Amino acid sequence: MIFVGLLIIFPLAWTVYLSLTDSHGSVRAPSDFIGLNNYVTVLSDTDRFWPAVGRTAYFTFTALAVEMVLGMIIALLLWRPFRGEKWVRVAILLPLVATPVAVGMMWRLIFDPNIGFANQMLGWVGIPPQPWLSGQYTALPTTIFMDIWQWTPMVVLILLAGLTSLSDEPDEAARVDGASARQRFFYITLPLMMPTVIVAILLRSIDALKTFDILYATKGKGGGSFHEVETLNVYAYGLSFDYNEYGVASAVLIIFFLIIIAFMWVLTRRRKGAQQ
Repeated sequence: MIFVGLLIIFPLAWTVYLSLTDSHGSVRAPSDFIGLNNYVTVLSDTDRFWPAVGRTAYFTFTALAVEMVLGMIIALLLWRPFRGEKWVRVAILLPLVATPVAVGMMWRLIFDPNIGFANQMLGWVGIPPQPWLSGQYTALPTTIFMDIWQWTPMVVLILLAGLTSLSDEPDEAARVDGASARQRFFYITLPLMMPTVIVAILLRSIDALKTFDILYATKGKGGGSFHEVETLNVYAYGLSFDYNEYGVASAVLIIFFLIIIAFMWVLTRRRKGAQQ
């Protein structure tokens, strides 16, 4: 426990220290203590920081909403035994096997504006080619689609485990009373599943907030020419490794860390309320 604690505390304390200095060029170079100046600089940056916050929130909540809905639908379809269910489950979980960088590169080829298969399919039905990843307003939704494709199976896995643990008695009693499938889902299954649903939301939202691999693999430095997919992770990475502004980057990371902690606290409170 001491070892794990040190692994958490030391990097966090070091990042806090750097955020209070004007460290740049090299973390070993001499630096001066400047207090909260980096935080003031970051929070007053309306060109890069706040747009990155907006993109992070948009990416997280859009991906999470779609993944939860699709995950619940697929989990309900897999809930009851059917012929070939093992093969179907294996096929659904296949996207989880690939690394996010590999997934990003694969979809980057599929969405290529010139040779990509996506535009070829659109051409078959008479739709003109789309910019996908190269468009200023289409790049972020496209990367959200990639995230949904890869991580919906994880939501399915969590929700399916919750569904299989439910007792059949409440559903059977409601069926005897004449409740429709819709009524049984919204008034029995979903309330009983809320603790599991909140766990899935908690785990998936934290992962979505921290997404970096797919974004960097598909758009590179700065999240694209217009910073169209620059989330807080990509922004902090650029400050650190492109511009060597370690003090400012550390301030961004600490603010991001506090956002994640606040989000986790809210979801944990909701989970306890659902369990009660």
